Amino acid sequence: MQKNLIFCLFSFVSTYQFAQLKEGTFTGNIESTFQYLNKDSVIGANQPDSKGLLNTYMNLFYTNGHIKAGLRVESYLPRIQGYPNRFDGTGIGMRYIGYENDFVDVTLGSFYEQFGSGLALRAYEDRALGYDNMLDGVRLKVKPAKGVVLKGVYGYQRLSFQGGRIIHGEGIVRGIDGEIHIKELFKSLADKNLDITIGGSFVSKYQKDDNDLLILPQNTATYGGRAKLAYKGFTLEGEYMLKGQDPSLDNQFIYNRGQAALINLGYTRKGLGILLSAKSVDNMSYRSDRNKDLQDVFINYLPALNKTHSYNLVASLYPYATQPTGEVAFQGEVLYTFKKGSKLGGKYGMSINVNYSSTFAPIHHTAGINPLDSTGVTYEGRLFDKSNNLYWQDINANITRKFNKKFSMIVSYFNISLNNDVAKISNDAKGIINANIGVIELGYKFNPKNSMRVELQGLVTAKGPGRDKGDWATLVVEYNISPNWFFSVMEQYNYGNPVKANRTHYPIASVGYIREAARFTVSYGRQRAGLFCVGGVCRFVPASNGLTFSYTQSF
Repeated sequence: MQKNLIFCLFSFVSTYQFAQLKEGTFTGNIESTFQYLNKDSVIGANQPDSKGLLNTYMNLFYTNGHIKAGLRVESYLPRIQGYPNRFDGTGIGMRYIGYENDFVDVTLGSFYEQFGSGLALRAYEDRALGYDNMLDGVRLKVKPAKGVVLKGVYGYQRLSFQGGRIIHGEGIVRGIDGEIHIKELFKSLADKNLDITIGGSFVSKYQKDDNDLLILPQNTATYGGRAKLAYKGFTLEGEYMLKGQDPSLDNQFIYNRGQAALINLGYTRKGLGILLSAKSVDNMSYRSDRNKDLQDVFINYLPALNKTHSYNLVASLYPYATQPTGEVAFQGEVLYTFKKGSKLGGKYGMSINVNYSSTFAPIHHTAGINPLDSTGVTYEGRLFDKSNNLYWQDINANITRKFNKKFSMIVSYFNISLNNDVAKISNDAKGIINANIGVIELGYKFNPKNSMRVELQGLVTAKGPGRDKGDWATLVVEYNISPNWFFSVMEQYNYGNPVKANRTHYPIASVGYIREAARFTVSYGRQRAGLFCVGGVCRFVPASNGLTFSYTQSF
């Protein structure tokens, strides 16, 4: 199918006269990362046999009137450290052709899609994670009326990229989704304060029963609905999905049904923002191959209910990965900005942000259920029925203040509790790891072209079995010469490690150059081993010592 699509794409383009081709539009981007690594026994970094590693991508998109086409060339020679071992070779990793107008949008080949918040289906790519579960097949979108969108998808998922070609998962994914924006559909409501959007999804997977010991369902569906209401400064949105029997490696081949619910309540006005969220997930691991694990061929996406952090010690040392087999989570956040000219706001204003999130294990009710009976059901799960078994808790606050045109400061505090028995972040800790982190970020603008930013970070862990590797400190210094140059130095030091011999420094220096849409970055130093997470999805990054060169370009 891949060769046929490529042939069709270029055959189609070649049929255009040169003048017609010029009327079309080519866009795209390039991203390339090269690593040269050294062996470093102090941090446990190994040198690969090839010494050099390379990841390169190039996207090329073409549009001409209602016609669209695109492809992505990928190259792993071999893949950079931390990427899954299923990435290898050079070839076409994505390709599609399609037609689009105001009524219909059809795509044949590779595509990404999301239904609602993703509880039923989300096919997406995150290159930083080495994650790509795109669908290969056909997607159809229809807009029969203003405010009404219908979608249909059908295809195999991308599992890996081996020998320069796409390898698909075993199962086929089929789905339909519909959404109605009431205010757009009925013109008489255009001037009303109340805005309502409703939608529903149905997704089914097919995989042949390949187990000689069990009778496995070959078709498993996930279905449900969602709604969003907005009134003046208030928004309320919720989504609920129910999954049929889906025995898999994730749930140890039980026959329980799954369910997930997500609720968000928000309020905004000038200077104030409030967000309250709740999530309940039970047995919602949904893959197109029941025998896969880690991040392979997930059909759906379960968003993490915790704030996304960017500071080094907060984001990379104790991140939390969503537990698709079950969790109950809550989050609350308040952002308040003091007016400029007020006593607390000063001349330039000041903002305070407070965030709280927690995640617990759900309660599994087993009374009256015999796990040895013929149904294979082992417990009863109920929405938002949480236990006292804490998975994760994050309490954080920051104050942002600009003192004058040149000087600004952000002061932040984070208290993170992570259940290492569940998250398995470290081999050196048991039970709850409790970390207190403080960060001071200073920014100074010398003149219109020269500016500097400094981060002072400190992390202290509580003594006991959850102390892990002890206390850490990080210093980050960045200097920018606009519009072309930037320089940075980061030093991370595990000064409080209980084992004195492991009190290690992790220095790294970077320099970058930007010209128009091109960006070049060179870094050299140490990178400690750990998890890199985005939105509750994580990948392990091994320790490394060496040179990294990256180049990005858009056109």
